[in-house]
This record gives sequence, structure tokens and C-alpha cells, in this order.
Amino acid sequence: MTTMNLVELIAKKRDGGELTAGEVGDLVTALGDGRLADYQMSAFLMAVFFRGMSADETVALTEAMLRSGDVVDLSHIPRPKVDKHSTGGVGDKVSLCLAPLVAASGVAVPMVSGRGLGHTGGTLDKLEAIPGFRVDLDLERYRRIVEDVGVCMIGQTARLAPADKRMYALRDVTATVESVPLIVASILSKKLAEGIDGLVLDVKVGRGAFMKSLGRARELADALVRVGRGAGKRVSALLTPMDEPLGLTIGNSIETREALEVLRGGGPEDLLECTLALGVEMLRNGLGLEEGEARARLRRAIASGEGARVMERMIEAQGGDPRVVEHPERLPSAELRVPVRATVSGVVASIDALELGLVGVAMGAGRTRADQPIDHAVGIELAVKVGATIAAGEPLAIVHVRSEEAAARLEERIGRAFTVGDAAPAPRPMVLEAIR
Repeated sequence: MTTMNLVELIAKKRDGGELTAGEVGDLVTALGDGRLADYQMSAFLMAVFFRGMSADETVALTEAMLRSGDVVDLSHIPRPKVDKHSTGGVGDKVSLCLAPLVAASGVAVPMVSGRGLGHTGGTLDKLEAIPGFRVDLDLERYRRIVEDVGVCMIGQTARLAPADKRMYALRDVTATVESVPLIVASILSKKLAEGIDGLVLDVKVGRGAFMKSLGRARELADALVRVGRGAGKRVSALLTPMDEPLGLTIGNSIETREALEVLRGGGPEDLLECTLALGVEMLRNGLGLEEGEARARLRRAIASGEGARVMERMIEAQGGDPRVVEHPERLPSAELRVPVRATVSGVVASIDALELGLVGVAMGAGRTRADQPIDHAVGIELAVKVGATIAAGEPLAIVHVRSEEAAARLEERIGRAFTVGDAAPAPRPMVLEAIR
């Protein structure tokens, strides 16, 4: 215990002081046992937002939040256990195809995922498009599925990093979400509670990402890797672009369908490459493989169908219909497909991922509050990517909607998200930087 009272600790951070690990731990413990009110924690969060945190403070906050609840013990599973986390983007369905491919390649994947909020989609919402699939499993069943199948994908339980749940809710309503130390502690406290040996971070960069600039994304990735390693885990990060949507779909059921296409040997080129790049990094962290061997293993898991079989086993273990892997038509589907057509001819110069993500929310595929229901069946299917040549009258996108009226409300807005010009920008690599 510190000799300072809780208000003094808040004032110390307000004035730019550095808290000890014990002082940080006292604040988090006091939040949990009721000695620290929400409004006091809000004041502390605002102080952190303006004053920042040192590396040692961020490690201390992460560990205090981690220890606020259960830490899963998966040490009885002989395989290395590595998870992946994305900072969020539009059309980012990578986890759904990545996790079973990595599990089929020799590394267990215990994954605690989140729901979509704002313009970014959530893995749990996509999984729940699968009829019967349950993400609300208790930790004992989670352990058994990781052991038996090699992969399990659930939501945060009440017993995993409960301090993070409280603090994130406060950050959301006090405009302190963007603080790098608070982002780091929030992400890592949940991930380290899963029972993992290693973690790969996909830090998105660009218009459709939370981090719009390469510099800010690099700052976040550096902090995540440094703090994760400070907690004794093998952690690395890839910076990947998020100016246009990833893949060709935005919306829960159609994104799930696209991820299943990757497992069956298809899917858009950018989605496949992002999946392989992150899979290589997970196999590097888990098994120490070089890139060539890791990539070959992942491709073999696709070609042999083993990745798809692992997905089927996970779906069945979590109460879902495994037939969707081979028969994606069993997924929810909106009644209408309405094309949005180009008004001019030329080359697609840009596609605004942020705007299309916001349109997805407006049509019911996403949410602006955590308690909002979503429609798994609706979404936007891109007909072109950046660099494609298009003629006036050809479709830019196809809107999956419940009614003609809904499509009419969105058509002009979707069309404005596409810029058609005389030339395409230079292509960007899928991995902008790697931080190891």
C-alpha cells in the first residue's frame, strides 16, 4: 500500500508526476472494491490523457488491470499459444480465417475478441452471423476447446480483466479513448489474461483506422510491443494499411462468407495476403519458423482443407452450424442486392474506408452504442478495388439491404466514397512496417 491517499495519487498524475507500480495498483484495486468512485477514475484518466505515462507506469497499469480478474492457465496444453489483435478497420475479417489456419499449422490460438463499435467491425458480430454460434462461453469450456480443437474465439467474460471493462466505459464517455498508454493497457490486459505465450498485433494505418498517420501507428505499436515484452510475452506488431476497405465486403454475414472463401482457397488477394502475413508472424512467435517455412505451412493448411476442417470443429464446439464452411449460403442473407453505379469512366483512385464503415453503421451492420442490436445480413459488397478501370454505368458496389427504400437512402453516399480519376496511386505493400 502507498502512503498517499487516492486523491493525492490523482493529483500526482495531474501534476505530471510518475506513479510507482504500487500506486498504480492501488488505484485499480480501489476502483474494483468501491473505494474509488467512477468520477475519480475519470479524473485520473483525463490526467493520463494529458500527462501521459512512462513505460514503467504503463506496464504497472497493464498488470494491475490484468490481475483485477482471472488469468487463464493453459500451461497444460503442450502447443505454443499465440493470439492476434487488430486495432480495427473496415472489412477486417482476418481473425476468422487466420485463427483456424494458424491452429492447423501447429500453434494454438486462444482468442478473446470484441464487438464492433463506431465505423469498425467486430469479430464477435461476424461469428454470431453463423447460426447457433456462441461467444459467451465460460472459461472452463474455453480451455477445453483450445485444448481439443486448437482454437476458440469468445468475448470478454466478467472474470477477465474486469477493471478494463469499467475503465473503457469511462474512457468512452470522457473523450480519453485515444490515449496511447490507456489503449496499450486495455488491449494487453485482456490479451495477457487469455493464457497466451505470444501475441501479434495488427496496427491499422490510414483513413479507416483509428491511427490515421504512420507516426501515430508506430508510436502505438512500439508501446504495445515494449509493454507486452515487459510482461514476459513474445510480442511483435505489423503496421498494415487501412485507407480502402480490406477485401470486398463490409457487413457481418458477407464478411464471414468472404473469410470462409479464404479457407477454401479463394478470397480477395489483399485479404489473403494480410492473413498470410499475420499468420507468418504468429508462427514465428510460436514456433520460431522462418518466413518461407511459415508461409508454406499456412498455404498447405489451405490447400489440404485442414484449416477449413479446424474451422468446422471450432464452430461445432461453440454451438454453431459447421455446414456453413462448405455451404455459406446457410448464413443470413438480405433480400435485395442493389447496385451503386459509376457516373463517370476512369480508374478508381481511392475508396474511403471510413465513409463506407459509417454507411455500414447507418444501414444497421454496425453500432454506435454497445447495447445496440445489429442486422447480420445487411452490408456493402465492393465491385472494384483501387486501381481498377471502370466505365460509367458499371457497378462500384452492391448494397445488401432489406428494402429498396433503404438502398435509395444510401446510394448517393456510397457513390461519393469512390473517387474515379485518370490514374491510380502507386500500390502500397500489405506490411508497411514490422516491429519486433
